[in-house]
Amino acid sequence: MVADLEEGAVVDPREVRAAAKNTWCVANPATSEADLQNNIQFACSSTDCSLIQYGGACFDPQTIIFHASVAMNLYYQSVGRNSWNCYFGGSGLIVTTDPSYGNCKYANAEIC
Repeated sequence: MVADLEEGAVVDPREVRAAAKNTWCVANPATSEADLQNNIQFACSSTDCSLIQYGGACFDPQTIIFHASVAMNLYYQSVGRNSWNCYFGGSGLIVTTDPSYGNCKYANAEIC
């Protein structure tokens, strides 16, 4: 269960129901750019991804892995934080360490 994991653990989203408040969904760094772009398009079709648009708090760094992670997490948080909400064809990872950086604050259960 996610709540029993040590901080910083990475969880295979197919194996757990990630209902703990302090979990985030991020992109697997081994994912292809095409798949990351598809993930962004899918996630942003149902969530507000203004954070990763020009002028948004998460626009920089302008890399697809960072933008995909933010978008995937927004989707994951908004639809219930279940393991399948972070699957993204195997390219999502559930983490227990807050991936926020600088002014870019990743949504979590307390924010959503």
